Amino acid sequence: MTAETIDGKAFAATLRGKVGDQARAFEAAAGRQAGLAVVLVGEDPASQIYVRSKGKATLEAGMASFEHKLAADTPEAELLALVDALNADPAVDGILVQLPLPPHMNEAKVIATIDPDKDVDGFTVVNAGRLATGLHGFVPCTPLGCLMLLKDRLGDLAGLDAVVIGRSNIVGKPMAQLLLKESCTVTVAHSRTRDLADVVRRADIVVAAVGRPAMVTGDWLKPGATVIDVGINRVPGAEPGKTKLVGDVDFPSASTVAGAITPVPGGVGPMTIACLLRNTLVAAQRRAGVRGTEI
Repeated sequence: MTAETIDGKAFAATLRGKVGDQARAFEAAAGRQAGLAVVLVGEDPASQIYVRSKGKATLEAGMASFEHKLAADTPEAELLALVDALNADPAVDGILVQLPLPPHMNEAKVIATIDPDKDVDGFTVVNAGRLATGLHGFVPCTPLGCLMLLKDRLGDLAGLDAVVIGRSNIVGKPMAQLLLKESCTVTVAHSRTRDLADVVRRADIVVAAVGRPAMVTGDWLKPGATVIDVGINRVPGAEPGKTKLVGDVDFPSASTVAGAITPVPGGVGPMTIACLLRNTLVAAQRRAGVRGTEI
């Protein structure tokens, strides 16, 4: 048995195309482009790459991109003032503050300052509460992308057993809430879960988001399970001094047991930016009172 590889890159390209079509329709109806503001504090290399890719994708989707780059030693009060200004800016529909922030800044305080209706990352307590209670809000982009891939592969998820490995506010907890909303039976597992392999082995759906390279092996999986690997880990490559990206799932062994599995790279990663664009478009439509097709 060889698992089907779930092509997140192809799915994300299709999603970005749909967002682009609706972004053009929004511009025609509203007389302006939907706008995403991204704030980067400091010069973290990975964050710089993410911000560049997000800006490029925003423009390609026919939306306005507003980038704000602040020095690493910028006072927290200055960042908070910038967020307040973006909250009040009618051209800005979505606000994303790139994490991590420098140590002297309180990430929770900064995120709490973002207008929940412009919080396209879905990180504010208000949007977390909306998700938990079934209200309309913004869902963090990575778990939203995972859910889209699962529904595309499996259709109706009702009644399936799902295990989410990881309990972060960014992926694990919202992923569990999304699966509950789809009427799955959900277990949230983590580093202190007893007999973790046995817990995972009974799942029809496994979402691995724990940040440990190749932790989930094939013998942990129920035959035919659908596996979504959120992990992005750099490990030594075959050549000295080189590194490679691997997930939280050991792909070679897992792919001999699973029914379908996302690769790393090329699985969940491309979906995150595509869902960010989708959330920005939805924010713009809601703010302008423009109806769009559900994406």
